[in-house]
Amino acid sequence: MYRNIIEQLKEWKNKERRKPLILAGARQVGKTYILKKFGEQEFANVAYINCDDNELAKDLFVQDYDMQRIILAIGAITQQSIEAGKTLIILDEIQESPRGLSVLKYFCENAPQYHVAVAGSLLGISMHRGESFPVGKVDILHIYPMTFDEFLLAKGKSQMVDILRSKDWITIKLLRGEFIKALREYYFVGGMPESVNEFIRTNDAMKVREIQNNILYTYQKDISKHVPISESNRINMVWRSMPSQLVKENKKFIYGVAKPGGRAKDFEVAIQWLMDAGLVYKAERILQPKMPLKFYVDISSFKLFLLDCGLLGAMSETPPENLLVADNGMEESKGAFTENYVMSQLVSTHNTSVFYYSNDAKLEIDFLIQHGSKIVPIEAKAEENLRSKSLSIFVADHPELHGLRFSMSDYREQDWMTNVPLYAVSTYF
Repeated sequence: MYRNIIEQLKEWKNKERRKPLILAGARQVGKTYILKKFGEQEFANVAYINCDDNELAKDLFVQDYDMQRIILAIGAITQQSIEAGKTLIILDEIQESPRGLSVLKYFCENAPQYHVAVAGSLLGISMHRGESFPVGKVDILHIYPMTFDEFLLAKGKSQMVDILRSKDWITIKLLRGEFIKALREYYFVGGMPESVNEFIRTNDAMKVREIQNNILYTYQKDISKHVPISESNRINMVWRSMPSQLVKENKKFIYGVAKPGGRAKDFEVAIQWLMDAGLVYKAERILQPKMPLKFYVDISSFKLFLLDCGLLGAMSETPPENLLVADNGMEESKGAFTENYVMSQLVSTHNTSVFYYSNDAKLEIDFLIQHGSKIVPIEAKAEENLRSKSLSIFVADHPELHGLRFSMSDYREQDWMTNVPLYAVSTYF
């Protein structure tokens, strides 16, 4: 399956001052797959080592950091000829190998001619103990669940993706029905590569949901594996509260939803852990829409979103038909899925933080981002309801801004706001 990050990997390969690459992301978002695919496409051969299940690799870096010895050993273990510029060395689950992260510093300093890429879960890398992170000695790329346009490509709908990317709104309107059908499928399937592959292979909703539940189970096992029981309990409270947090009309994170009487000090570490693991995304509240937005953050107020709308469906036990069929009375939960979908697309495709705005007058803007030198206030609408009272008031109060609304309605340009179909979120910017 094609992933957009392949273009960034090609840029990394050809960088003049290239460093070893860490491809970071949550578990099961496709890190290993895309590195192998990249190696097959761009190099004469690939030397792949899984540091977790290869006994020889576990002691590879313990003795010393003699790069000549290490390169020779990698070649012997993988039975590949290691040639600078022609071989991609992939060290999978690098955090499981003692001194594995530290060796990247010496690849950078003493063997920069080799292409070395590391696949590791954000969780494993961030929780790795006993050695320092090679700051300044690595290049880092982040990979996320598949975006909607990648989902379309996996389905063989490359022409639909081309039309979205060209912003040919007249043709997009003609294909509206096809886009909406595919978007409903994406709401259910999500972007975890295994779920997408199973959906395309079998078209069986129950089998897709089984895979989603297995992924959720794996995440919970990771929680218990990496932290003490006392902290894992708090993490699980936050994790299990996510559907309840998102279905609220005001989606600001409420500690009491995770645990009655819960306070910030009880859950700060747990929330940070889930963020470090890449399992949740955080949108902080800003007090004023001024550049740079991070200067105006209210750290006490934020919203949390799941990394994938398909996993949200599985976690909330939403029946597949409620997502796949229109007009089925989902009511408030439609808004939860829509906001989570928009947030996940913005995080995956936009290289800046995502914020939101609210004030005492109950005016709330779902998202704000910096796009180039501009601040863009964004509203997410689950249906064709085009009433945008909060957005219109906000833009009227800040006339230097132009609003953006993602909804099920067709593209429309107005003086103060642009309406863009929800299925164009991942390609719009």
